[in-house]
Amino acid sequence: MEQKLRRDRNMGANLRRLRLEHGLSQEKLCAELQRMNCDIGRTTYEKYEVGELNIRISVLIALRKIYGCSYDDFFEGLDEEEFM
Repeated sequence: MEQKLRRDRNMGANLRRLRLEHGLSQEKLCAELQRMNCDIGRTTYEKYEVGELNIRISVLIALRKIYGCSYDDFFEGLDEEEFM
């Protein structure tokens, strides 16, 4: 059974920032994710960035490896948002 993060905060801006900092288009990033056995298309990833879809934990783990970042980078600034 695949687990997902429950979305009560939008990390989409951080996902987009990290992708752009690494000079990747959504298509190139998804191709890299697919090479890491994360079956994800560009339209699904776009929904992560705009906050329409919960990100799968397996994708978050793969992104951390691609970017060489800490998990904190995905959650940067989210503790400053008001609770929904």
